[in-house]
Amino acid sequence: MEILKNFGIDPLLLGAQIINFLVVLFLLKKFLYKPVFRLLQKRQEEIKEGIRKSEEAEKRLERVIAQEKNILKNANTSAKEIIDEATSESIEISKQIQDSAKKQADRIIEQAKFQIEREAKETEKRLVENVSSLSVKFLEKALEKMFTKQQQEEVIKTALKKL
Repeated sequence: MEILKNFGIDPLLLGAQIINFLVVLFLLKKFLYKPVFRLLQKRQEEIKEGIRKSEEAEKRLERVIAQEKNILKNANTSAKEIIDEATSESIEISKQIQDSAKKQADRIIEQAKFQIEREAKETEKRLVENVSSLSVKFLEKALEKMFTKQQQEEVIKTALKKL
């Protein structure tokens, strides 16, 4: 004890300070440390929950990205198929149109040939009629001075039958 007095420490005051320290420690532990510790634990659990949710969100995002890629791949494949199908259909339609146009052109050519042939026959018929008419007139003029009226008619009838 003498050492304590040499250093200027009062044992009674030291005891009172230790008791005060223990009381403050007990009060802090009871009223401050436990609520702060619970608050820190709650915060730590919230952080862990946030990390867990962010990891889940990241996994969901990766799944969505994979699904998106798959959907885009399927869409591209489907688009290519549609384009190929449309191309083949357009080629087929083009061939059908060409065939139809060729058939129509052939039909028009046949109709034109038929019409030309018919017109040629009509022209030939008119030409024959004109030649016959001219021949009859020529014969009448030529026979007028040589034969009588009745003889002229008989000669003309015979000539017409031969024509």
